[in-house]
Amino acid sequence: MIEARHLRVLRAVAATGSFSAAARELGCTQPAVSQQMKALEQSAGTALLVRTGRETRLTQAGEALVRHAAGILAGLTAAEEEVAAIAGLRAGRVRLVSFPSGTSALVPAALARMRADHPGIQVSLVEAEPPRSVEMLRAGDCEIALAFRYPRPGVRGPGAGTAERTSGEPEADGEWEGLVAHPLLRDRLVGLVPEDRPLGPDGRVAVADLAEEPWIAGCPRCRRHLVEVCESAGFTPRIDFATDDHPAVIGLVAAGLGVAVLPELALESVRPKGVRKLRLEPVVEREIVALTLPDLAHVPAVAAMLDRLAVAARR
Repeated sequence: MIEARHLRVLRAVAATGSFSAAARELGCTQPAVSQQMKALEQSAGTALLVRTGRETRLTQAGEALVRHAAGILAGLTAAEEEVAAIAGLRAGRVRLVSFPSGTSALVPAALARMRADHPGIQVSLVEAEPPRSVEMLRAGDCEIALAFRYPRPGVRGPGAGTAERTSGEPEADGEWEGLVAHPLLRDRLVGLVPEDRPLGPDGRVAVADLAEEPWIAGCPRCRRHLVEVCESAGFTPRIDFATDDHPAVIGLVAAGLGVAVLPELALESVRPKGVRKLRLEPVVEREIVALTLPDLAHVPAVAAMLDRLAVAARR
C-alpha cells in the first residue's frame, strides 16, 4: 500500500536530487529516507529511483508517481484541515427535525446559543411529528430528531423511569430501539375549556367529568392517546374536530365548540384567550427527548447541539 508519508519523501528526493538533501529538508536522517524509499518501491512493485554516483534521478514510474503525488497530498491536506475544523467545531453541519411545539418553545433558544458559540456550524431545521421524525433519523435525513411519546393509560409517565437514565443511554423500547435518547423534559397535559364553562372551580378537572363534552383533538399520536386516556376513564370521547394547529385548537375551544387537552409546551408560544386552563386529573405527561444514532452521538457538532437543547429545556 502506498502511504502518504512515502509520497512526501519521494517528492523531497525528486526536488532536491539526493537522499541527504531530502533528509535535511524533511528534518530526518538519510537512512530513514533510504528505508522509506525502499518501502515505497516495494509497494509500487517497481524501481522509482536510479542512483548514479551522487546523483539521484527518477525512473519513468517515479516521474508518474511524483506527478500524481502533488494532487494526492494536496487533497489529503485539505481533508485533514476539514476534519480538524469539524472536530474543533469550526465547521460542520447538524440537521434537526422537530415537532411544532418543540420548534416554537425549545429550538429557538438552542439554535441561538449554538450560533453564538459555534458560528461555523450550519444548522438546518425542518418540522415533522413522530414517528415520521424518527423515520427520517434512521434514514439518514437528519442528525437529531426531537420526539415525544405518551405513557400507556394506567402506567406512570415514561419520564418517571427515564429522567434518571444517563444521557446517551440507548433507548430499547419499540420505536426508539437502537437509538440514543437524551431526555429533555416531561411535558404535562392541561385541560382547556371555554372561559364561561362552569367546570373545575379549584383549577382542576377529572377526565371523567368531561365525558359528555365534544372534543377537539390534535395530531394523530395525540389523538390516539386522548382516546386511550378517555377510555381508561370509562368513556369514548366524541371528537368533533381535529387539527394539528394549536392556536386553532384554542380558538375552537374559546368559541364553545368543545374541550381539549394540550401539552403545556404547546401553550408557551400562544395566548390562550377565551379559555380556562385546568389541571388534568389523573396527571398525564409526555416525555420529550432528543434522539440520535449511536455513532452520531460522538460527532462534535451533534454533541454540541444536544447540549444546547438540554440547556433550553432546563430553562
